[in-house]
Amino acid sequence: MKEISLTGLPTATVPAVADRTPVSSQGHDFQTYLRQALGEVNDLQQQANQAIQQLIAGEQGDLQETIIALERADVAFRLMMQIRNKVLEAYQEIVRMQV
Repeated sequence: MKEISLTGLPTATVPAVADRTPVSSQGHDFQTYLRQALGEVNDLQQQANQAIQQLIAGEQGDLQETIIALERADVAFRLMMQIRNKVLEAYQEIVRMQV
């Protein structure tokens, strides 16, 4: 089973003011990370669905592995929804700012 990992994410260090460059010029941007994370959540959902289908069909279905796959998919989906909520809250806060 594929584990959700946060490896490869940029570190939280802040470069000096003179060294600041746009994130997209470094090769990775927020959109890339978001798509990758959504892909991982989708993969976990598909693995859970496949485990359920195998359990129902009686082919190599292990109840414990199926439950574990379902819980992984559920936790990943709930995490994705919380991240979405935080991003929307941040966006709404930026929109409310007076310039």
